[in-house]
Amino acid sequence: MTHRRLAVWGDPIAHSKSPQLHAAAYAALGVDWEYTRRRVDEAAFGGTLGALDDSWRGLSLTMPLKEHAHRAARTHDRYADLTGAVNTLLLTDGIRGFNTDVGGILDALGEQDLLDIESVRILGAGATASSALVACVEAGARAIDVRARRPERAAELVALGRRLGVSVSASPFDADAVDVGLTVATLPGGTALDSTTAARLSASGGVLFDVAYSPWPSALASAWSDGRAASGEAMLLRQAVRQVRIFVHGDQSVPLPSEEAVVAAMKTAL
Repeated sequence: MTHRRLAVWGDPIAHSKSPQLHAAAYAALGVDWEYTRRRVDEAAFGGTLGALDDSWRGLSLTMPLKEHAHRAARTHDRYADLTGAVNTLLLTDGIRGFNTDVGGILDALGEQDLLDIESVRILGAGATASSALVACVEAGARAIDVRARRPERAAELVALGRRLGVSVSASPFDADAVDVGLTVATLPGGTALDSTTAARLSASGGVLFDVAYSPWPSALASAWSDGRAASGEAMLLRQAVRQVRIFVHGDQSVPLPSEEAVVAAMKTAL
């Protein structure tokens, strides 16, 4: 049988929970697909992708490969086109690129009753930040304050905001802050801000939604003054559900057969 192999690639990758999530999904669906993990860095990505044979169905991509995957894809879905980031490649008919992080964040925010918050702060300016920005706009945000160690890196986020019709500003982490209702942290797991900066962001940041999930609580969640912090585990699950839809249907908006049972099996595997 062709097109039965899948994997998650990134660097680092040993911490990834994607293999157990996807294995649970395919067992529930009754399909004989293999899903593994592989450490692939930026330098090796192109050659490793080019060496795959017809046994490969698709890939999940994590840091630092999302921009490389976008460039490798021949077509892009709307979210990949908006963000310039691809976290899912479907290999059964050319190389098709998708971004399920946007929908995963949006689904997770809905589960946490964090929709329709007009003012949002995003911490970080990488590929996941662009997905968070699109998700927050679709969730109702109209003004977004981006904080990054190097604010110049957020120029593409400011431009994306203009494209989406919302106001986006960019500042260093330690700049003065106005109050927002929601903070979405897209910093790599284990990132710790100095205590003064974390306290300032917490005091004005509303609810914290941190895409980090391991270890939990993250350093930032531990510093969040009133404890209103949600981990990225729900995002991890929901973006994975959308990836499974792509690998099954080629479309992240089409539900899986018996999807409630599949999602239940994936939750148990977390």
